[in-house]
Amino acid sequence: MVADGEALLSPSIRRRLIADYARRPPASEQPAALAELTPRELEVLRLLARGFSNGEIARELVLGEATVKTHVARVFQKLDLHDRAQAVVLAYETGLAGPGAAPAAGSPPPRSPG
Repeated sequence: MVADGEALLSPSIRRRLIADYARRPPASEQPAALAELTPRELEVLRLLARGFSNGEIARELVLGEATVKTHVARVFQKLDLHDRAQAVVLAYETGLAGPGAAPAAGSPPPRSPG
């Protein structure tokens, strides 16, 4: 099919993909909900959303665990979040994190639940 010059995706799938892509903010545009966060707090939130523990975030960013805890607390305070689950939902909803996000080089894979 593709070798014959035909489309790989059906028209209905293409329309849905384009519509989904069009709804996403440009990569250079930061969602308003995240505007208060510092670049380091955004990094911490991104890793938190990928399932990293405070210790794993500390190793990834070469920080002390107490510093990571402070960053997490500030993220929660600035975004009016009460737990990590809310942080993950917000990160996904704003496009900061998404399914299948590749881990940074040398970082441990996110922990599986259970």
